[in-house]
Amino acid sequence: MTRELHVPLLIVGGGIGGLATALAVARTGRPVHLIEQAPEFTEIGAGLQIGANATRMMHRLGVLDAVERAAVHPERATMRDARTGEKLTGLTLGSTYQARYGFPYLVMHRSDLLQILLDACTAEPSITLENNRTVTDVVVDADSVRIDCANSFQYRADVVIGADGLRSRLRRLFVDDEPVCSGYVAYRGTMPIAEVPTDVESNDVVLWVGPRMHLMQYPVRAGALYNQVAVFHSESFASGRDEWGTPEELDAVYADTVEPVRRSAGSVSRARHWPLYDREPLDSYVRGRVALLGDAAHPMLQVLGQGACQALEDAVCLADQLVAHPEDVEKALASYEEARLPRTTECQRAARPWAEIWHLTDPLAVALRNRILRARADDDYDDVDWLYAELPA
Repeated sequence: MTRELHVPLLIVGGGIGGLATALAVARTGRPVHLIEQAPEFTEIGAGLQIGANATRMMHRLGVLDAVERAAVHPERATMRDARTGEKLTGLTLGSTYQARYGFPYLVMHRSDLLQILLDACTAEPSITLENNRTVTDVVVDADSVRIDCANSFQYRADVVIGADGLRSRLRRLFVDDEPVCSGYVAYRGTMPIAEVPTDVESNDVVLWVGPRMHLMQYPVRAGALYNQVAVFHSESFASGRDEWGTPEELDAVYADTVEPVRRSAGSVSRARHWPLYDREPLDSYVRGRVALLGDAAHPMLQVLGQGACQALEDAVCLADQLVAHPEDVEKALASYEEARLPRTTECQRAARPWAEIWHLTDPLAVALRNRILRARADDDYDDVDWLYAELPA
């Protein structure tokens, strides 16, 4: 027998974006029902970079203090050439950054942020959380939305928010597309800081770039763990093989790098790897009483460090528009899209060429890139103001 439950606002997906949205909306006085297909609320992955645009949203959500206790405050980000070891450029991330943008730049473990959001949602009486709910169908009616789930669960909602990630089921209401594989693969993991096989540059975020590869490193969990992500383009993928992005390919790509990079890549866990995807930007991610957010709406390559950050912006913006239009949810969702679509599309479109700049192979292009990067000062924020500065009201 099908069990139907009517809820005013239903969120599909219990990742960072979904939980942040539940919290933001509940703080406006609206009851929220959130369903997640997994049996538990968990985050797959390791480190997370959080710019001022996102810590500003965490302040709005009331979780920034808890986040800062679990996070690391890096003093700088440094980009180095993976083949020569030369410093190419940097970005000051300490007090100068915070003075400019009003909020800090943090790095932390993804699961720590998820747990902080989950704890805040659990403490909110107007939020109901349910696991083991896999969406099988979505039916949009004139004044409500029906969500069918496996095991004979059915929800009738006045508003539905799709926060169900890269392979979103709700996205099919808008477009019949598939994730776009970049051909790059990431090996990622953390280890105790004392076991790191190379020197750790204080609490810096360190990025090593080379031909069709990069290595990202920084401490997390209040400095107890070191996060490393080794990324490379798989020639096996390019040749159409079913098995690609293997540890053997990882070692071969990193063989020509300087010793700290080679040793670091060799120490990253081989237990699992992640192909890197994005999607083409949508023309719209609101339809009547249904809206998408986070990776369901605008998945992007990770090079800007903005996936979770943009989901947090989405969450707060959506709640703000529901407050601005309390009696007209369709107008609230339309206003949310109007505010967010240009911003998230810009991030999606900027990520691909920025990745190409990191991964240049032509020696002349590499030399020109390096010359330009060496010429800029670490406290020159002109190229990142669009990401981190407070958005106009």
